Amino acid sequence: MRIGYGWDSHEFKSHIPLKIGGVTLPHDKGLGGHSDGDVLLHAITDALLGAIAGPDIGSLFPPSDAQWKNADSAVFLREALKRVKAAGYEIVNLDSTLILSTPKIGPHANAIRTRVAALCGIEGDCVGIKAKTPEGMATENAAIANVAVLLKRS
Repeated sequence: MRIGYGWDSHEFKSHIPLKIGGVTLPHDKGLGGHSDGDVLLHAITDALLGAIAGPDIGSLFPPSDAQWKNADSAVFLREALKRVKAAGYEIVNLDSTLILSTPKIGPHANAIRTRVAALCGIEGDCVGIKAKTPEGMATENAAIANVAVLLKRS
């Protein structure tokens, strides 16, 4: 068994779509980043890579490399999953907590869970999606994702 932990944050920016967990959410701002800014997929990717003692997402997909500009973060997740499989592991489950003021995640949690499960090749009941507001943290203009994953030998 292996446990991995991933964390990511991005600032809200105008004139870009908001993607969280591979789902485009209705909101007046999106998350800025070199890629599509999907904090949840980035944190999942880092958690998976960490569980196998692999390189982090920034080492594999450096923001200085123009080929990753506006890239779909599912590309990063697929690479991490490929490395997990090559290391002889598979996902047991993953749990996430999103921290953001808006939009409310509750109405979108099932869609995000379904998409993350499909991307990871696991059942929906193996994906935890929770959200909290950043009360008193002075991060109202950002979204933060925390993810823990459990892997087992395949």
